[in-house]
Amino acid sequence: MVTQQETLITEANTGHCLAKLGLERFHGVAILGSNGPEWVIADIGAIMAGGLAVGIYSTSSPEACGYVAASCAANVVVVEDNAQLSKILQVQKQLPHLKAIVQYRDRLEEKRPNVYMWEEFMELGRTVPDTQLDSIIRSQCVNHCCTLIYTSGTTGTPKGVMLSHDNVTWVSKGTKDILRLPDHGVIINYLPLSHVAAQILDLWMPMYMGSTTSFAQPDALKGSLLTTLKEVRPTVFAGVPRVWEKIEEKLKAAFNQSSLGKRKLVEWARRIGLQASYSRLDGDGSVPWGFAMADRLLFRKVREELGLQRCTLFLAGAAPISKDTLEFFMSLHLPIFEMFGLSEGSGPHSTCTNETFRIYSCGKELPGCRSRIEQPDAGGTGELCCWGRHVFMGYLGMEAATREALDEEGWLHTGDLACHDPDGFLYIVGRIKELVITAGGKNITPVPIEDALKKEVPIVSNAVLVGDGRKFLSMLLTLKCQVDPVSGAPLDELSPEAVQFCRELGSQATRVSEVLSTRDPAVYQAIQQGMERVNQRALSRAHRVQKWALLPRDFSIAGGELGPTAKLKRRVVLSAHEDTIRGCYRD
Repeated sequence: MVTQQETLITEANTGHCLAKLGLERFHGVAILGSNGPEWVIADIGAIMAGGLAVGIYSTSSPEACGYVAASCAANVVVVEDNAQLSKILQVQKQLPHLKAIVQYRDRLEEKRPNVYMWEEFMELGRTVPDTQLDSIIRSQCVNHCCTLIYTSGTTGTPKGVMLSHDNVTWVSKGTKDILRLPDHGVIINYLPLSHVAAQILDLWMPMYMGSTTSFAQPDALKGSLLTTLKEVRPTVFAGVPRVWEKIEEKLKAAFNQSSLGKRKLVEWARRIGLQASYSRLDGDGSVPWGFAMADRLLFRKVREELGLQRCTLFLAGAAPISKDTLEFFMSLHLPIFEMFGLSEGSGPHSTCTNETFRIYSCGKELPGCRSRIEQPDAGGTGELCCWGRHVFMGYLGMEAATREALDEEGWLHTGDLACHDPDGFLYIVGRIKELVITAGGKNITPVPIEDALKKEVPIVSNAVLVGDGRKFLSMLLTLKCQVDPVSGAPLDELSPEAVQFCRELGSQATRVSEVLSTRDPAVYQAIQQGMERVNQRALSRAHRVQKWALLPRDFSIAGGELGPTAKLKRRVVLSAHEDTIRGCYRD
């Protein structure tokens, strides 16, 4: 374990080393690789030396790496290993400002000019006087840009979000205060540090609170995260929806494999747990009869099995999470507080807390943050606009895009559809750019319909609504399957939960290919019946899904259909399956 004081000394030394390499003010230090101490040290060292800390997703292509490094005028690129180094070398000629590359893992396969191993790099700063770095630090202002968060590019070209010293420090304090987080906690970092959520929750806030950050394995989202949870036993845990869904699937599979008596016990305890969670979060304070026994027989054991016995706060963000998943964990007395935020807002804008909770809501705004609903419809839904000290400085080198996002009064136009309830709780309905606009001119928000189908048909992993410019709606579906533990790629084998679902229907299928090749009557009928139940609750005829198609492979980060935080890339999916979509609309 490295102490905070030791880390600060190392970060300052890194600043000396970057100065020695010729880092210029407000030029980028791009960091490309898996999370780890070196990532954080390079990040803070870059800021101390007057540069801009710039994370690049480790899954990025050479072209994407080159785009980010060029747009931030990177003087230095810090890479994890030879594989990441190769990406930069392929685009090096496109980087006129690049002065050096530093590699922090593996040994260099070949010695090259101005390419350093981490150990060599850390020796460079010995000749740089402390007064030089101190002068740079003193010259920095709170409204200077210190870090760039590049958007994932799910809706277009990645943009460099400029965040100031004030942005990140103000949000870190505000988030800690509203969540009432104790100092000296234990946090697991597994989300990419190039993402704003990880930057605030796993980097800046732990520094402010004196907390310990443990780094998960690079394959955390491929299945190793649960092992890390058991080893570290965090006091706070933030999960993207896909992580919570995967944990839910594992727990349900374990419950289903239990004896009849144990299943009955679990059902009873979960009813008690759900009632207790709602009572607590609604401010009732009453504890239902049998809670102590349910806690002893189930809730504590689940926490221990997940490594969450010390955890006092469970968070979700970065993408929508379904009500069913929220209630599943509430039934185990693990209430998840949903947050809303975005890169342009320096992370969190609103959150549920123990004092302010509504299920499926993103809670209330952080103190000092304000929301406005632009052009609301009859139901009060419109574009969410945010205002406060957390709002970003603008997009690097993109004045037109900045003017589109920020109005003259400083309101950030998020592109999210949202509404408030009478008590001031914020609800995110969807993204404006994700609206499906039918040929009849109806605006359809896809997520509620997709979530409803997944609830009705538990074998479905992903659902994507289709119908932009079409006469009616269709849907692309994938089935739950097992995942390659190394690559994270979806396999042909159905997940245990999916196999159990098939058996209950009378189907003997164990593979996705079996279901598709035989058009398995039991599975196809179950999906169709589930779709019909969803359609019965549709807001109008235009909201009904008339056709659907099963895809041969589930979505994944490795396959490119999901972003770095497992967020769906709709444009990628729609483009990759154009032929299937056309088939849904053939007469």
